[in-house]
Amino acid sequence: MQEEIFKNLAIPLGPQIKFKDKNYLYFGGTAYLGIPRNEDFIKLYVDGIKKYGLNNGTSRGNNVQLGIYGDAEKFAAKKFGAEAALITSSGYLAAQLTVKTISTFGEIRYAPATHPALWLKADAKINGLFSDWAIELVDEINGSKKQQWVIISNSMNNLYPEIYDFRFVKEISKEKKIILLVDDSHGIGINNHGSSALSAIQHQENLEVVLIASMAKALGVDAGIVLSSEKVIRQLKESHEFLGASPPSAAGLFAFMQGDETYRKELQKLRDNVFTLSEELKGKDEWHFIEDFPVFFFKNADISEKLLT
Repeated sequence: MQEEIFKNLAIPLGPQIKFKDKNYLYFGGTAYLGIPRNEDFIKLYVDGIKKYGLNNGTSRGNNVQLGIYGDAEKFAAKKFGAEAALITSSGYLAAQLTVKTISTFGEIRYAPATHPALWLKADAKINGLFSDWAIELVDEINGSKKQQWVIISNSMNNLYPEIYDFRFVKEISKEKKIILLVDDSHGIGINNHGSSALSAIQHQENLEVVLIASMAKALGVDAGIVLSSEKVIRQLKESHEFLGASPPSAAGLFAFMQGDETYRKELQKLRDNVFTLSEELKGKDEWHFIEDFPVFFFKNADISEKLLT
């Protein structure tokens, strides 16, 4: 019965959920910076609506276009450290058009617990530790006669927080050609000083890094993004999925481009809060957490029942 209460809410989500004059603390969600209820960001969004309207139902292949889409892609590429960017209406669409396009490049290998948005057909059912998988993958690629490989992974585990280390790609033979597709949905705007996982992946000649992300989490915008080289983005923009789909709201992208100061302030506030709680929980073995990321994993699953009492 308790679960049913929270399935038909008519209020915005936040730190507290009020239902029938009773307040419940809410420890879930992915609005890491609180953007959906941030008054400064909402004002920017409203300004964007006044400038561009509520939505834009034309496709990106239409012969009449709003200039903000190209502007937002250039802005995002610079902000997150890429040569070029592509923006779609959702993270799922960004992931699917990318994985379908690059899957023909070579042999595909999925990391453990890769997000379903990146599945081509079904769950690859790869389990175990990321570090163990990485060692086995390097051995497999280096021992294979096949030259071209596509490695697909999340940038982190956001539930049992762990930021993945991609330095293992340096151990892959330089004779191999690698595309590394990384889903940074839970890290972009939070990890790497508010940038993206691109800054944490070392560039090398035989490696092409493609980063996809939902912008609806920390960034608070209903859109998806792909960050990569000019060559890859140009290829993705020729896909049917990109050309035939409607873009996200221009108002949201306007707020995203104008919202740097809001993002900066809220990220600092989040870091301060994470530090405060981390200090309180330091040395308590029943808790698992990492520096500067707002997920704290309690190893006893009964905690929800205890909190309700």
